[in-house]
Amino acid sequence: MTPNEPSERLWCFAARIGKVVDALPDTRLGRHVPTCRELVRRAGAPALRPNDHEARVGESRADFAHKINVALKELVETGGWLKFIIRAQLLPARCVEALVEECNQLCRILGKSVSTAKAKPKACLPAADSMTNKQYSILNSQ
Repeated sequence: MTPNEPSERLWCFAARIGKVVDALPDTRLGRHVPTCRELVRRAGAPALRPNDHEARVGESRADFAHKINVALKELVETGGWLKFIIRAQLLPARCVEALVEECNQLCRILGKSVSTAKAKPKACLPAADSMTNKQYSILNSQ
């Protein structure tokens, strides 16, 4: 997976959510799906995208993990609303199931990113006892 692939997939996902919202029936229930605009907001630009982009320039691993986790939470909620659309038969299941699967895959990708970022970073320095005094002094003076 290229570094830009998750970002591109999130943009495509957001665009597809917009089309789902446009296709919802103009009924009381259809208009309720988290006020439709909310569904687009959760899956679209204001929710996932800024957190994904901000995470790329996170000030720390914890900051990166936090921002990706916010995007993940929005994605999980969006997936729940997509399942509701199917269960309430607001749209044919065949029209929404692929989007639910894409949402699940994106959740796994972002979830793995969060867990990787939260994992203790591996030490890249050799153990102090395997270095000579001169190497240790040079390393510590940098």
